[in-house]
Amino acid sequence: MTRLQLSPSILTADFARMGAEVQSVADHVDWFHLDVMDGHYVPNLTFGPSIVEAIHRTVDHPLNVHLMISNPEEFLGVFAAAGATRICFHPETVADPARTIEQIRALGVGPGLAVHPDVDVEPLGDLFPDLDVVLMMTVRPGFGGQKFMREVLPKIERARAMVQESASHAEIEVDGGVNLETVDQTVGAGAQIVVAGSAIFDGVDPSAAAARMRSRLDELGAQ
Repeated sequence: MTRLQLSPSILTADFARMGAEVQSVADHVDWFHLDVMDGHYVPNLTFGPSIVEAIHRTVDHPLNVHLMISNPEEFLGVFAAAGATRICFHPETVADPARTIEQIRALGVGPGLAVHPDVDVEPLGDLFPDLDVVLMMTVRPGFGGQKFMREVLPKIERARAMVQESASHAEIEVDGGVNLETVDQTVGAGAQIVVAGSAIFDGVDPSAAAARMRSRLDELGAQ
């Protein structure tokens, strides 16, 4: 049985009661996914290292910090210090992705590449052996609640094959529009870690929503 991992994105959680929100789903999830946006790389602003630190103090789960910012190298240290377990960045935002990966690793944090739906995954293959995670986006980054882009599924399949071909230990993570209607396709394409935002933090009963997603992932992992 393959253990498929669940990583809820806090982007659609109730920020006024963030501690209670993350604690309510903690029993059903493996990671927490934190989307950092700067209003430059993407047309939205979210939060900085103080929120990462607060969640790190609230739950014992590992934290994947996804930097959707135009200058990630300037902020690696503060997010590492705030409690990031992994830091993902978009390779087109830096001059030398290999150097940024080395910087993240030197901080004692797992490096990851985030692949925008419009970015070709093929040229990134040489970097895969040095990664802990390849984050495949199935929405255009910037806002929660978007529709799952099924046209990205073949690229997820290719990324999984590239990881295997390169003998990389990187995990394939998929983020964007994943819910109970799209999770089967997501896993079928090669996802090992599933990010779900509005499908879990639905404003109704996040704990129950997380439990339903956890149950479906367990069923898929057993197949």
